[in-house]
Amino acid sequence: MNVLWVVAASLSASVAVVVAAIGAFRPRGRDRLLPALTLAAAGLSLAVTAGLLASGVRTGAAGGAVGVLGMAESAGLMVAIGLVVRHAPVRRAAPAALLAGLAAAAWVPRVFTPASPLETVGAGAFWGLGALLAAAVGAYLRLLDVRRERAVADTRTVLRLRLAGDLHDFLAHDISEMVAHAQAGTVAGDPLEALRRVEAAGQRALSTLDRTLDMLHHDRPPGPAGDLAGIAEAAERFSAAGPARVRLRTGPTAAVPAETAALAYRIVIEGLTNIRRHAPRARRIDLSVTTPGGVLEITLANDGVSGAPRRRRGGSGLPSLAALVAGQGGELVAHAVPDGWSLAARLPLPQSPG
Repeated sequence: MNVLWVVAASLSASVAVVVAAIGAFRPRGRDRLLPALTLAAAGLSLAVTAGLLASGVRTGAAGGAVGVLGMAESAGLMVAIGLVVRHAPVRRAAPAALLAGLAAAAWVPRVFTPASPLETVGAGAFWGLGALLAAAVGAYLRLLDVRRERAVADTRTVLRLRLAGDLHDFLAHDISEMVAHAQAGTVAGDPLEALRRVEAAGQRALSTLDRTLDMLHHDRPPGPAGDLAGIAEAAERFSAAGPARVRLRTGPTAAVPAETAALAYRIVIEGLTNIRRHAPRARRIDLSVTTPGGVLEITLANDGVSGAPRRRRGGSGLPSLAALVAGQGGELVAHAVPDGWSLAARLPLPQSPG
């Protein structure tokens, strides 16, 4: 009979160790297969323990071997508990971890008969603490995994939103410029010159798409797009595309960082695009880019808005810009002025040692 129970203990320990090895070295199926295997190993362990106790057989000389096998079995169950808690869904992990913890704590009576119920509880509690520790380690690693996944998801969301903002701001501007030149070419002016300007705007739109796709393919954050020199070019292109003329006033801008200059360019592009879309009768646009008192100020005002405003759903351009400006510690204000609209932004600049 002793040999029979040694074989049973060997089988139970082997199953527990194999289950732990499968969970540790086979990532596939951890969410479904591992809980089922852990339940099976725990059930077998409890069955062997219950059978040995019910038979009244004493392991005798084989007690040492049964004890070693029991410790290996308990260790395997603890490893399985940690892996189940970390990787399996909660509704599957909970019953598997509970049953395996009970099995890991209940094997001790196989090798000795406790002198009192208190000794039985103490021995079970000792091995049960190991199961609790394994579950705690698995839960902690699971928490780290969840935090890492959330951080990656948040980073990707921010990247997608920023790329969407780039496409909205720059592509909308280039496309609206293409439309304006096409319309001007059909009404008045030189059609060939209009086609040339349409082609140039289309090339800029394609460059924006190429830049965006390159960032997506290489999974890297977008760099600064545009600078203060581009503001003058954008104002010149806008004036050439329609009847409205941009009057640009600039000041010394040598100490403006690249990120701040790119945001200023973005603000101007969004403002000019909104004028073209929502104030087609505008004839005068005043654009100012100055740096008074360590602050980069951008002011864009236009006429051509008259009568009661039309009810329309607002876009996401200005709110997105306001969030970007606030992220740099600045402010963006857009409001109506007599017969027109004004967009003003203030972006802080690094202070010089003086």
